[in-house]
Amino acid sequence: MGKGSINDNTNVYFRARKEAATYNERLYSREGAAELLGISVSTLADYELGNTKVVPVDKVVLMADLYNAPELISGYCVHECPIHGFLPLATKEKNLQGIALRLLKGFNEEELKQMKSDLIDVTADGDLTEEEIPKLNEIMKKLEGLAGTISEMKIVTEKFIRNLKS
Repeated sequence: MGKGSINDNTNVYFRARKEAATYNERLYSREGAAELLGISVSTLADYELGNTKVVPVDKVVLMADLYNAPELISGYCVHECPIHGFLPLATKEKNLQGIALRLLKGFNEEELKQMKSDLIDVTADGDLTEEEIPKLNEIMKKLEGLAGTISEMKIVTEKFIRNLKS
C-alpha cells in the first residue's frame, strides 16, 4: 500500500499528509508531521517512500486520525494486514452521490427478495451440495459488492462528520 516515490505522489501516506496540509500547515513538512505523530523524520520518510515493508498499525491509525484520512485504515487492512486482506473494504474516498446511487441500486427490492429466497433454498437444510455452490457464490459476490460500497460510504461519512466538528 505504501509503495511509490514522492516524486510521482503515489504513496498513500505522502498524499494523505499533503492533502491534510491544506488545513494544517504543520503537516506540510515531514518534520512537523513527524513531531505530531511522535516519530522520527526518517521513520516518516521511510513510510512515505515505501521503504518500510509494513507500517505499524498504531502509526496508520495515528496518521488516519491526524490527516483526516480514514481510508488509510481500510487501505492498510486490504493491502498490508496479513489477516484481513480479503475484506471488501474501500481504500479511496469517492463521490458521495455515486456511492448513494450504487447503494440504492444494490438495495433493489426484487433482487434482494430473490437473493433472500436463494439463500434460504441453499442453506435451509444445513448442507451445501455441488449444485448449490454456484448460487451461493453469486450471492456472496453481490454481498461483497454491497459491503465495498458501504465501506466507501463509511469513509465519506467519517470525513464529513470530522470536518463539521473541526
